[in-house]
Amino acid sequence: MSNRTVLITGCSSGIGRAAAYAFLDEEWHVYATARNPADIETLGEAGCNIGTINVRDTDDVARVIDRIIEEEGRLDALVNNAGYGQHGPLEDINDELFEKQFDVNVFGPHRLIREALPHMREREDGTIINVSSVAGRIAAPGMGAYSASKHAIEGYSDSLRRELEPFGIDVSVVQPGPVKTSFRDRVDDELGRLDRTDAYDDLYEFQEDATLIGGDSPIAVHPAGVAEAIVEAAVTPDPEPRYVVGRAAQLLVYASYLPDRIEDQVFEAIRRFSS
Repeated sequence: MSNRTVLITGCSSGIGRAAAYAFLDEEWHVYATARNPADIETLGEAGCNIGTINVRDTDDVARVIDRIIEEEGRLDALVNNAGYGQHGPLEDINDELFEKQFDVNVFGPHRLIREALPHMREREDGTIINVSSVAGRIAAPGMGAYSASKHAIEGYSDSLRRELEPFGIDVSVVQPGPVKTSFRDRVDDELGRLDRTDAYDDLYEFQEDATLIGGDSPIAVHPAGVAEAIVEAAVTPDPEPRYVVGRAAQLLVYASYLPDRIEDQVFEAIRRFSS
């Protein structure tokens, strides 16, 4: 077995779980974490080291990193996968919900990275992989809070990659489009928390339908495909700054290069068609 070690957050299902299995196949020491230990028991049975983590708690993040260093003496890759989507019109998202979206999707990875970096710099080796989304490249109506958090992690990753280049530490972003996961279940839960403004009924209907953007969409990719890109970033000596996963994601990335006015017209047409 390799002595390489990886920490993955958000392993209860979907991309995180698939990534844990993929790293096991590569014979890494895998630390798979989630908020609820019951959700990852099967990963423990498969050979992962499992544990809880609250990415919103600095002390808890430090505890997990300290455990890995104590047990393994090294951390070769950090996969920041934990996150969720706060969808809904921005006018309906209060300060608390907006702050929570950033606390999990942006500040959570930042807490982990700050704890991991001293150990990686000491060895002059390591890879940080931030799981983003094509929503970090193109912002759709009704997804403003989530998209803002993913745009933030994209900019964060670009700056971090350039800061860490002299220390032999790589930073990659993985950008999937729709993925066959339970991600939409949490989206629906968060939509249910909003005090709805009637003026945005069409946006709510589009979000709740999710025919094109949900896990059951015909264009959604399997989590294993995203996990493959994550592992590639970790094992490649000089990984790409970004890995776009899925044909739909690639098309949306191309669309992000359109002039803003053209993008606006496309989303306006989609909104009219769906209403």
